[in-house]
Amino acid sequence: MSAAAVGAGRTPLPRIVVAAPGSGHGKTTVATGLMAALRRAGHEVSGHKIGPDYIDPGYHALATGRPGRNLDAHLVGTDLLVPLLLHGSRTPRPADVAVIEGVMGLHDGALGRDGWGSTAHVASLLAAPVLLVVDASAASRTVAAVVHGLASFDTSVRMAGVVLNKVGSHRHRDEIRSALEATGVPVLGVLHRDDEMSVPSRHLGLVPAPERPQAAAALDRLAQRIADGVDLAEVVRVARTAPDLAGPAWQPALGPAPAGDRGAGCAGRPVVAVAGGRAFTFRYAETEEILRAAGLDPVVFDPTADATLPPGTSAVYLGGGFPEVHAGELSGNRGLRADLRAAVAAGVPVAAECAGLLYLSRTLDGAPMVDALPAAAAMTPGLTLGYRTAVAPADTLLGPAGTRTTGHEFHRTTTDPVAGATPAWLVDGRPEGWSLDPAGTGRPTVHASYLHTHWAAPGPLAAGFAAAAHRARPWQPDRPGAARRGTGTCARAGDVAGGAGGAGATVAAGPAGAHGRGSAGQAGVDLDHHGDRDVADGLVDLAVNVQLAEPDPWLADLLRSAVAGLARYPDTADATRALAARHGRDPAEVLPTSGGAEAFWLLARALRPRHAVVVHPQFTEPEAALRAAGHAVHRLVLHPDDDWTLHPGQVPASADLVVVGNPTNPTGRLHSAELLAGLARPGRVVLVDEAFLDAVPGEPGSLTGQRLPGLVVARSLTKTWGIAGLRAGYVVGDRDVVGRLAAQQPPWSVSSPALLAMVATAEPHAVDRARRRAELVPGRRRLLIRGLQDLGLRVVPSQAPFVLVDTREAVSGAPPGTVRDRLREHGFAVRRGETFPGLDADWIRVAVRDEATTTALLAALAAVLTPAAPAGGVPGADRHPLPVGGRS
Repeated sequence: MSAAAVGAGRTPLPRIVVAAPGSGHGKTTVATGLMAALRRAGHEVSGHKIGPDYIDPGYHALATGRPGRNLDAHLVGTDLLVPLLLHGSRTPRPADVAVIEGVMGLHDGALGRDGWGSTAHVASLLAAPVLLVVDASAASRTVAAVVHGLASFDTSVRMAGVVLNKVGSHRHRDEIRSALEATGVPVLGVLHRDDEMSVPSRHLGLVPAPERPQAAAALDRLAQRIADGVDLAEVVRVARTAPDLAGPAWQPALGPAPAGDRGAGCAGRPVVAVAGGRAFTFRYAETEEILRAAGLDPVVFDPTADATLPPGTSAVYLGGGFPEVHAGELSGNRGLRADLRAAVAAGVPVAAECAGLLYLSRTLDGAPMVDALPAAAAMTPGLTLGYRTAVAPADTLLGPAGTRTTGHEFHRTTTDPVAGATPAWLVDGRPEGWSLDPAGTGRPTVHASYLHTHWAAPGPLAAGFAAAAHRARPWQPDRPGAARRGTGTCARAGDVAGGAGGAGATVAAGPAGAHGRGSAGQAGVDLDHHGDRDVADGLVDLAVNVQLAEPDPWLADLLRSAVAGLARYPDTADATRALAARHGRDPAEVLPTSGGAEAFWLLARALRPRHAVVVHPQFTEPEAALRAAGHAVHRLVLHPDDDWTLHPGQVPASADLVVVGNPTNPTGRLHSAELLAGLARPGRVVLVDEAFLDAVPGEPGSLTGQRLPGLVVARSLTKTWGIAGLRAGYVVGDRDVVGRLAAQQPPWSVSSPALLAMVATAEPHAVDRARRRAELVPGRRRLLIRGLQDLGLRVVPSQAPFVLVDTREAVSGAPPGTVRDRLREHGFAVRRGETFPGLDADWIRVAVRDEATTTALLAALAAVLTPAAPAGGVPGADRHPLPVGGRS
């Protein structure tokens, strides 16, 4: 693993380490609350944890809205601590302050190594000031003695302040403050006893955030307590005293992805199925980043709930967690266990650590597991905990014989036997785990052990796994009801049916991912791509669905008049009232936004979904926003053979956030109001994107007038009124959800001209004008659809101001995307399909325009689909000819 240079030199990064005299003083509570409070105060906070612990970073992720990250000197070496800190502070977006939670007591490190790897050691390496959290519940003046001792024990550690935790009374507080004055260490916060300010524990420590349904609400209370009890401004000032950091940021670079032997027709990035959900909560954020950098597509699946492995799985990563707690659910998911067992037997590369080892075993405390390893696992009364050094005794999936690595173990289980004939590792000299070649490929494809490793560390582990994934062929289960694809080839988008989501759909779980945006569940999906990127000067724009080239003159004049008032800060009150009146809602149920897209980003910051489901194909910005905020996203991909129909039973009962478009972009499918309203239930937020509904006559299916718990609707004014550059949209719905979105919205997010447009277009005369414009769309759409069908193209029935076109059979034998590319040569830009999950490059979306534009497009298409003339006859005769034909 190499750390590529990014921004060499010195980098400013305000930072502070939260430490304590020992475990149990409240480091995690204070550090997590501090992250949340600073974020709510408007800071972009990067959360880090010293040591190997996975659970605390889960709470950090909840607090910051970005992945929590570890800084462990044993796992990655001291040289990578600063680069990893810089990387975490920049990914997925630059942070303005880093909060670093310590481990155990301030000076407690690896045993027998004089504090090496301790909080103090790492704080010194990071040149970070320390904020000491002290449990004062059983002492008063002695607290000052403890602080003085810790501050003077190692003068390379700068003790910048103290937070007194569990203080009993004002007199108690004042006594400690008085004693601390002599130490010169200031008190930056006082927190009184509060039983709610604690995190439940379990046999291996704290309960992971994904297993605490109340975690988000508890975090809100904690953030408020920290904001009330800690001087946040002084904490930030102290953090800013940290000197600039030298050197480059770490980068997840493995070098060029191997070509492998995947076979003709296998395009895109191999899928790595990454175990997630409540039973598999332990993995380092950098792991998935490394896999992406290696040309792979990590897709999260839940072994307790998902019916199959993700479509096209080429490798499997099973990290850590608490399978013993969820053994019943894991065992009860027989179909997935059978699929994984068959995948292992077929030679799919599988890397398993700790929980993954238990899951692959025959049984766990008597409950049947995958049965891919010849071992039985069981709980024990003793705790196995500590740093380890390991050596590969032979060539394995993760590296050649002699590979050395560092890791840690943390479990209360054992397996019988503890190792196979060829162990995965010699851990401190003893054999542990399994290295297997169940398919007889000639090289090991299974690597399973208790050892947790960090793939950012120097060594071949990630590269070995990535190379195996590139060599492997995509595998899919061969059983009734399972998602299926052909053996040895990559299926086209839309060829997957059945699956976990029910008939006509697949559900794929995507990673929270440090990069936030990017593909998951379908190789190569660019969530950042929108129609404007398909347009260029000189092309007729049929890729963007804005209906007017410029605003109506009356609206343009009104917007020009707003220039005189631009010196004043915008006020949303009038727009809120106008929009509320337009939909018969209370103003508290309406929030003006900077375009409809801002609603998705506010939602991603405001909510803490445990099971977010996005119905695809649809506008990609909701998923991009959720990923950027650090949330895992489960894709419910509808199928063309089912007319892109959404069946209520396809939405998992565990989903606490569902996002769906209506009419859906790009399919044009209009779902009924009854169906969408039926998705609402207690504990679930349903976001319906109605960006194009004002272009549907009568706006059938609109939920703007429905008052249901958790239901919110996002609307856009930009399409109908030709003001995409103005960014004018709004949210209407459940006032509690709307209020939470408003709390995340930056001040003055919506400009004065946009607010003026909202007021103007909500007037009755404007609503009537929009209605008349919408009534033109069906006739124009019929003309377009009929012409496309006459050319032999398959057109998806649409209720929107655009149509989705399948060009597959029309371009038989030609490269994907050929029709789209040839249309550009004829002067027309259409929206590419492969940037929508569930589609590929042979799908195009075409905007509905006036008769003259449509006629010109159809003429160009006819030329595109006509076989090329002999060489020398017409320009472009040497290109691949396109046969006419296909389904109508």
